Amino acid sequence: MGFTVVSRSGSPTRRENQKRRVCFRLLLRLLRRGFVVLSAESDPKMPNYSIRGINVEFPFEAYQSQIIYMDRVIESLQNKCHALLESPTGTGKTLCLLCATLAWRKSLGSFSTRKDRKNSAIPWSDSDEPLSQSGGGGGAFPTIVYASRTHSQLRQVIKELKRSSYRPKMVVLGSREQLCVNEEVNSLRGKALTNACQYLCKKRGKRQCNHFNRLPDYLKHNPHIGDEPVDIEDLVNIGKDSGPCPYYITRELHKDVDIIFAPYNYLISNGYRKFLKVNWTNSVLIFDEAHNLESLCADSASFDLPSVLLSACISEAQECVQLAAARRDSLNDVSINPENFAILKGLLLKLQELISKVPIPKRDEGFTKPGPYIYEMLKSLNITHETAPKLIGTVEEAAVFLEEEKQRTATNAGSKLEIIADMLKLIFRENGSNHADVYRVHVQELEQNSTDVMKGKVSRTLSWWCFSPGITMLDIAQKGVGSIILTSGTLSPMDSLAQELKLDFPIRLENPHVISSNQLWAGVVSTGPSGYVLNSSYRNRDVPEYKQELGNAIVNFSRVVPEGLLIFFPSYYLMDSCITFWKNGCYRNSMTVWERICKLKKPVIEPKDSSLFPAAMRDFSEKLQDRATSGVVFFAVCRGKVSEGLDFADGAGRAVVITGLPYARVTDPRVKLKREFLDEQSQLADVKLPRSTLLSGSMWYSQEAARAVNQAIGRVIRHRHDYGAIIFCDDRFEQPSQQSKISLWIRPNVKCYSRYGEVISDLARFFRTERSNFPARLVTEQENNIGNASCSQKITLIGRYHILVCLPYYLPSCFFPCDNLWVAFGCRGMI
Repeated sequence: MGFTVVSRSGSPTRRENQKRRVCFRLLLRLLRRGFVVLSAESDPKMPNYSIRGINVEFPFEAYQSQIIYMDRVIESLQNKCHALLESPTGTGKTLCLLCATLAWRKSLGSFSTRKDRKNSAIPWSDSDEPLSQSGGGGGAFPTIVYASRTHSQLRQVIKELKRSSYRPKMVVLGSREQLCVNEEVNSLRGKALTNACQYLCKKRGKRQCNHFNRLPDYLKHNPHIGDEPVDIEDLVNIGKDSGPCPYYITRELHKDVDIIFAPYNYLISNGYRKFLKVNWTNSVLIFDEAHNLESLCADSASFDLPSVLLSACISEAQECVQLAAARRDSLNDVSINPENFAILKGLLLKLQELISKVPIPKRDEGFTKPGPYIYEMLKSLNITHETAPKLIGTVEEAAVFLEEEKQRTATNAGSKLEIIADMLKLIFRENGSNHADVYRVHVQELEQNSTDVMKGKVSRTLSWWCFSPGITMLDIAQKGVGSIILTSGTLSPMDSLAQELKLDFPIRLENPHVISSNQLWAGVVSTGPSGYVLNSSYRNRDVPEYKQELGNAIVNFSRVVPEGLLIFFPSYYLMDSCITFWKNGCYRNSMTVWERICKLKKPVIEPKDSSLFPAAMRDFSEKLQDRATSGVVFFAVCRGKVSEGLDFADGAGRAVVITGLPYARVTDPRVKLKREFLDEQSQLADVKLPRSTLLSGSMWYSQEAARAVNQAIGRVIRHRHDYGAIIFCDDRFEQPSQQSKISLWIRPNVKCYSRYGEVISDLARFFRTERSNFPARLVTEQENNIGNASCSQKITLIGRYHILVCLPYYLPSCFFPCDNLWVAFGCRGMI
């Protein structure tokens, strides 16, 4: 193929010609080595689509599935109703969601512009109390709040916003830990950083935050901030370069923007939500990557108080008593009363004693009572709705007092007393007792195996668990919200999700993938090479024959599957057990299973400790780029970090192996109580509803495992021209009941194999065919941009043209600058 290079300026200079010749020589060298050079003319005008009377500008020619997705989004917004929208990863759902939502918003009126701030003052105090009763969103127009689980995911969303033609007034919210640029305090964490920040912003004394002080002047001279998409990193750079505090920039901006980007906790946590100055009436709430929203809502409304934490709180209360008494005696400071801290310590000691006296006949079962029992327990300590506010005030005063002392002594550890305050706020929140019936009080007894002073002693944990995540969503909906849109690649089954969230979702969509059927191989492998049944159930998972058979199957997959191979286990226990067995057991008195796997592909194992995960990913990337190897095999766990949100496009993930169904531990008290709660609710439900549609405990238990499987499967097939295999290595996937829970876009392609030999021959044929078709494919601009990959390709525009040099997947992407001329080098794996 030929290539085109177009300079962005007029007649080239002598220096430019010299650099151009260097580029050409490099390109010719790449061509001689078999690399592919593509040229395509870019369309300067974005395609336009009329959807339900709304003019939607989309950066690329949209696929039919994308138009359908945008149609459902606009239908939800126009009718002010809620929607569940499932679309596989790699179908461009984030861009569709942004373009459709912003096109609808623009049809109501122009996007907001920053008001002239010359005569305005910053109405802030140094606290985190709500600042005003008016919420923005451009006045009469609804505010859009776009939430995702993590800031890394929001970063990708903002990249998609930059790709669109829409420029709403926007802001991305973050914590002080992410935004603080004051080097004096930004090494602190949690409440310690909050207290230090508030102290420095009080504008009294010698120690002040200059970044906060520079804020009014910066906002007055930069009213355009937020008119163009800005991310957390952009805001931090503004703070470092220009001096204003990024955290307080977002606090001011979010009150009158068109769209707010924020992590989930800003919506599902009552504590965070009350600080959002948003006019909730008719607002639009979008939850992206919402496949685990129910568990996050339930967790945000629950707490666990282990003995070791309670003991630490008692020690801190005693420390407050001593510090306050010493300050009173030495400095004659009577502003802090040590008697209040002594009362706090006494209450915590009584709570500790109360928990220790709870009768637990069987350690495995623990002690369980209905949710309202928590109020009985605390009433015996004279902690009620009337006395709780004063106690919370004392706890917060003690936490702040300790933090100030730790700052003075340069100690960075945060106060544990904050957790007691959060616990009491949750129990005694407004209308909190109205929802107590959907809670359970549980006291569990465990052996403390740590090396601290508690070693060998009995440890107990007091828990108050919420089993109806819908109470969080109902609190949000009752604020007058117009539409709540939940979207993800794995939302099905939707009936049970809607029941859990207690909302009516009249608009639902299960979108197909944008790939063709020949780009996907999906099969159920019920037996291994020697005919032994593959089944990872509890009764079979520790059988040596099963582990040997699974290991032999993975050896063969490693031989047939090119490049990256992902292996997902139901649990860390089973993964560790199998790998240990493969390392120790020999095969026909020669090599171990592990040695045979390592001979074919370099292994990487997902660590259980999340702090070690970045190193594992770097190891995977380095081994993937090593031309001396034939690929990498990544051993991971369903519900682990590898299965959640990571992108293994193209050569990084040519196949995913699911070794079993990741059922939660049936003896786990929380799982057991959740199942019992759902069974009770289904018995008490309205008789008008068909009994078969109600979510029972066993249905929930099975569906949670299925969602985890679908989430792991979604790591491969990341864009239109990707291809890969999904291998189910458990005979239970042959059951129609299990196949019905697999994502809709995969279901028609699943084939059940009775003989292992057929699996290997079909897989080998599939990859031979796809690899031969692979280099011949030309990629449209949308297909280049769908999916964000660790091996992502990059395209740079040169006038009206772009050049893409396709390199093997194992080489990094880079740009070669040549003044007005750029040559872009991307990964061949994306084609």
